[in-house]
Amino acid sequence: MRILALNCGSSSIKGALVETGTRARLLDLEVENLGLRTCRMRVGTSERPLASNASLAQGLEAVLSEVRRHEEETGRPVAVVHRVVHGGATFKTTTLLDDEVLGELERLSRLAPLHNPPALEAIRAARARYSDVPHYAAFDTAFHATLPRRAREYALPAELRAAFSIRRFGFHGINHAHVLNRVAAYMQAAPEALRVISCHLGNGASVTAIEYGRSVETSMGMTPLEGLVMGTRAGDLDPGILFELLRSEAFTVEKLEELLNKGAGLKGLTGTNDMREIERRAGQGDEECRLALALYSHRVRKYIGAYAAIMGGVDVIAFTGGVGENSALVRHRCLQRLDFLGAALDEDRNRDASLDAAADCIDVSAEHARVRLLVVRADEELAMALDVAKLMTAKASAREEARIPIAVSARHAHLSRPTLDKLFGAGHELHPRTWLSQTGQFAATETVTLIGPRGRLEGVRLMGPPREHDQVEISRSDEFTLGVDAPVRLSGDLANTPGITLEGPAGRTTIKSGLICARRHIHMGPEDAQRLGVSDCDTVSVAIDSEGRDLVFQDVTVRVAPSFRLELHLDTDEANAAGVGPGDYARLVPGSHARS
Repeated sequence: MRILALNCGSSSIKGALVETGTRARLLDLEVENLGLRTCRMRVGTSERPLASNASLAQGLEAVLSEVRRHEEETGRPVAVVHRVVHGGATFKTTTLLDDEVLGELERLSRLAPLHNPPALEAIRAARARYSDVPHYAAFDTAFHATLPRRAREYALPAELRAAFSIRRFGFHGINHAHVLNRVAAYMQAAPEALRVISCHLGNGASVTAIEYGRSVETSMGMTPLEGLVMGTRAGDLDPGILFELLRSEAFTVEKLEELLNKGAGLKGLTGTNDMREIERRAGQGDEECRLALALYSHRVRKYIGAYAAIMGGVDVIAFTGGVGENSALVRHRCLQRLDFLGAALDEDRNRDASLDAAADCIDVSAEHARVRLLVVRADEELAMALDVAKLMTAKASAREEARIPIAVSARHAHLSRPTLDKLFGAGHELHPRTWLSQTGQFAATETVTLIGPRGRLEGVRLMGPPREHDQVEISRSDEFTLGVDAPVRLSGDLANTPGITLEGPAGRTTIKSGLICARRHIHMGPEDAQRLGVSDCDTVSVAIDSEGRDLVFQDVTVRVAPSFRLELHLDTDEANAAGVGPGDYARLVPGSHARS
């Protein structure tokens, strides 16, 4: 499937015509330095100047004309996908564009003034040129829709947060998701098995903590201004500085916004936002450039350390983006003094690292390092095109009509053989009470009591057969009763989880880990997955039509295995919120899937 991907910024345009079946770039285009005398266009390996001080509209015309000119050899695109930086709280997946969606994106432009307006201009130009094919928007904020509340919310009154939609959204999500998938492939591991710190370092820069396939922290906030030192943005600032500037006669709100978006960061420190120039001048003894490098790398290193603490460790630290991919010096400085994490750089590998289409992921860590240090080539265009191809090949009609049976899981426990022996006596065998829909599993007649710091829950049903590791699943309401904080996890994902005390007829024991609040998920076999157009570990939305309590659950994980039967699993809190009863069904929301 041929998808045209457009990635439009304030001073540049990237475009690629991607054949998604082979992941080949049939056409690769880039316009640089819009608005400057040095504006130029690259098509494949050839390059030519554009009109001096060419505008965004002129650059778009050049790109779209070039795509049209090559159609005889490449074929015509069947869809166009556009990178949009800010999707707000509304857009959490790649979305088909129509006039209503465009109107909502217009309203969001104030939150990303450098990025959303040029993206909207590109959308209008491309829709006019390719009016007969569908256009989609892929959102940088979508990958961060999984941020937990503790990472998402600001410490402001609830009424203010609600009135002004104040929350942390995060950005560069398209590339952070691409980095996760490329790192997982390199490590020959599932994304859900890794803790990754992804450092997207370019003119805009952000760091994201990806814990077992999900964004759990990121350095940018409600707008792209928060976080790292960037090309023209200062990143983290004491708000008191802004009050001081506004109190002066030199600054209005408009001038302050201009400073923070276009006149701060590396440019404010050195007069240029070109890291290559800063490195050159620093090598010649320029103290301002040396300070800029020190501030830049210190901020990245600080975030890496913080995110390793948040995830309880890290398996991979990845560098991507124009600076992250090309500056061995910046990588070296960002990774100093991280030996305590198990992150050790091989200086020769780091200096020699050179990415291209064939070598798009390079290991620069020392042989003995526990944490792998990888350099990953950014490819937002490929990631966007693959996502649209998946959406287009999904059978929307099947999604509309597919009824998914709902199973409600009350609090329960899966225990290991040693724990069962402590609670019920050596060699005790569980007695099946009810056989479950998933092959070979049953609810047992046996129950245990959970004991937490604040309270206890009796009659917690055990599930059989015994498992290798203890796992206790409770609801959010149960957390308050027990006085515990259970992370939201998929079954079996037990790393860095808290423990709980269990009591049975033969004794009491405390498990060191395994207490979770189960993530809502759908079990299905491969045939159902193919019919519904989803894959294992996709995230989807499901709609429930109940008596007066209709509800759409977002962030539902798909689990696919030959032994699974089609079934949506909710806990009691979720089922009560939707008014779910015996025999109820859910349906997939068309076009809602996204890769975890």
